[in-house]
Amino acid sequence: MTDIDWNDYALETQAIRAGQRRTAECEHSDPIFATSSFVFSSAAEAAARFSGAQPGNIYSRFTNPTVRTFEERLAALEGGERCIATASGMAAIASAAFGLLKAGDHVVCSRGVFGNTTLLFQNILGKFAVSTTFVDLTDYAAWEAALRPETRLLFLETPSNPLTEVADIHRLATLAHDHGALLAVDNCFCTPVLQKPLALGADIVIHSATKYLDGQGRCLGGAIVGADALLEKQIYPFTRTGGPAMSPFNAWVFLKGLETLALRMKAHSENALALATWLESQSWVERVHYPGLASHPQHELALRQQAAGGGIVSFAVEGGQDAAWRLIDATRMLSITANLGDTKTTVTHPATTTHSRLSEAERAAAGIGAGLIRMAVGLENLEDIKNDLRRAFPG
Repeated sequence: MTDIDWNDYALETQAIRAGQRRTAECEHSDPIFATSSFVFSSAAEAAARFSGAQPGNIYSRFTNPTVRTFEERLAALEGGERCIATASGMAAIASAAFGLLKAGDHVVCSRGVFGNTTLLFQNILGKFAVSTTFVDLTDYAAWEAALRPETRLLFLETPSNPLTEVADIHRLATLAHDHGALLAVDNCFCTPVLQKPLALGADIVIHSATKYLDGQGRCLGGAIVGADALLEKQIYPFTRTGGPAMSPFNAWVFLKGLETLALRMKAHSENALALATWLESQSWVERVHYPGLASHPQHELALRQQAAGGGIVSFAVEGGQDAAWRLIDATRMLSITANLGDTKTTVTHPATTTHSRLSEAERAAAGIGAGLIRMAVGLENLEDIKNDLRRAFPG
């Protein structure tokens, strides 16, 4: 199957077939190469592999057939030339940052990102003299005003975590390129089924494979997708040396997840839109955040940029943290966990979980109030999900 150009095939087919190389055993399913190292036929072959003169497997920290199949499949789905798989989503962001940036460089990052992403740019990279300016995701004047001569990277999530704000990727890509910077987009909430940032001008796509790419909450993993030259020259040297590698077993699990990704993302979006519409009609809900709703501030942009709204719905309840916790604690079926992207619906209180390590002022600036609840809507029966939420606020 190595002579097939997967760009000629639809996304659903790519998700099942792209990147597979059958061994001499002619297996139908993707095999797991559970080995730390690979054996060479001679000392000369070993030297040629290590020098790069001869392609082939060396050590699973940076060359493993199962991981490579996952990388090639995800690259095909995103429309990218290359993918580098990592041990987690945060490892993907850190690898991109350490590969692309050096002391004295500057980053502009959206406030509407996962809490650990904020802390990575603000605290960890700050220790290495990389400065970061945080701006509101949809304030394009603020993005432009934050740019400096030393700005090298613009980073954002769209839709954002947890308010599902939507940024104009093409507009920010143009802004970045006009100032000699790169644009990186975390595509975790949409996946390539619903949104392809590279086609809109982004340079790098980031994934937490732990989420929708797996879809079952089984394994940790991350990925970086982009142009081969960019990844090979700037990011791969860090991942090969630093070792934030995805394990072969996890890569195999993600390959199984990718096979159903298109079906799941469509079903997640249908359930989420129906739930968001219902939540808007409830008296105990102050506001619902979901790109598929006409009430969403960036609804028209989402219609142009995304194939559907995705599976994440956030909403604020009257009564602040006490009311939010009461609702969460009253549920019986929903999983109270900060993870997302599973077939099982999950619910969490961002202010005290995913964004708890931010200061109160930082949470306020990001719009994360005490009454905000984030749900990753799964594939259960919609009425069962509604009924679980009704336990705290019957009627």
